[in-house]
Amino acid sequence: MSEETMTEILPPVRDWPALDLSGADFDPVLRELMDEGPVTRVKLPNGEGWAWLVTRYDDVRTVTNDPRFSREAVMDRQVTRLAPHFIPARGAVGFLDPPDHTRLRRSVAAAFTARGVERVRERSRRMLAELVDEMLQDGPPADLTEAVLSPFPIAVICELMGVPAADRQGMHTWTQLILSSSHGAEVSEKAKKEMSAYFCDLIGLREGSTGEDVASLLGAAVGRGEVTLDEAVGLAVLLQIGGEAVTNNSGQMFYVLLTRPELAERLRDEPEIRPRAIDELLRWIPHRNAVGLSRIAMEDVEIQGVQIREGDAIYVSYLAANRDPDVFPDPETIDFGRSPNPHVAFGFGPHYCPGGMLARLESELLVDALLDGVPGLRLAVPAGEVPFRKGALIRGPEALPVTW
Repeated sequence: MSEETMTEILPPVRDWPALDLSGADFDPVLRELMDEGPVTRVKLPNGEGWAWLVTRYDDVRTVTNDPRFSREAVMDRQVTRLAPHFIPARGAVGFLDPPDHTRLRRSVAAAFTARGVERVRERSRRMLAELVDEMLQDGPPADLTEAVLSPFPIAVICELMGVPAADRQGMHTWTQLILSSSHGAEVSEKAKKEMSAYFCDLIGLREGSTGEDVASLLGAAVGRGEVTLDEAVGLAVLLQIGGEAVTNNSGQMFYVLLTRPELAERLRDEPEIRPRAIDELLRWIPHRNAVGLSRIAMEDVEIQGVQIREGDAIYVSYLAANRDPDVFPDPETIDFGRSPNPHVAFGFGPHYCPGGMLARLESELLVDALLDGVPGLRLAVPAGEVPFRKGALIRGPEALPVTW
């Protein structure tokens, strides 16, 4: 087949601009791409060229779990992307493939299992109760993000990581600088270096430790020669930053519950359905803008009759997969009775989010504490006036003004 004929049958390259979406609006460009077909081509605001995009649930699971698609190979490329800066650290867990990736993830796995997460439940519940009490004492109105949804996940991830309470605020500041695109790459890099130096000291002090927190597990793994100190530090930084994603996600969760009071009312009346309801909200909430990290095809692979060539970049959209009508009947509806609900809000395959259980625990504690502990909790402004983050990779309200 001549190259001309090949080009003709490639789907068109669609521009996917950076959109500042408010509320829980679903990205209209992603919606069009989903309607266009299972395999499309996109060009994002930064990086070079175009990349493939898969949006159907089964294809997303195939690509994320298939060793023929590599993360490591992304390191040396400027793949088209949403993020303005792309400065991956070599050996960072997000850009490793098995077996290195498996070895590094194994070192902290114990902290993120059901038992590991259970270890911090009581302490987390107490810290949350204190934050809610303080908010109630200060009286309405309040910014729920500032009062509870921001400090709570920071406290929990620091507890799980083994970071002393006195260092929480510093961790939060570094995280904000690393994640923000508005300060420029230098500021972001400087914050990352400082956080890395902090973890280098913390993990270095814990070689031979038998503690159950992440810094201790990493220190012990370094001591046994299973991972290098650099690898351990890179993973600690990623987990620490990831821990704050709960702020944005729970912000969206409460925005949805407070703008649809009938949903909040149902959760107040039927506490037994809360875990399932939280799963459904995780499926439905569009937690990020565009797509995250790509993969590179290491050989020619066919998906849905489309030939992905060796060296091509490919993205998956978990948001789109979570709205696949073949898997989730009536996907636009929030259905607290949805079962089974095999959503991929925490990703899939070797790179799935290790903090999924922790995020669920935090969401359950937040729903319990705020729906039961703050009777009459409601928005203090009209829904359209809630400010949402602009220019961010992760979506969520900047502030959530509430009263009770």
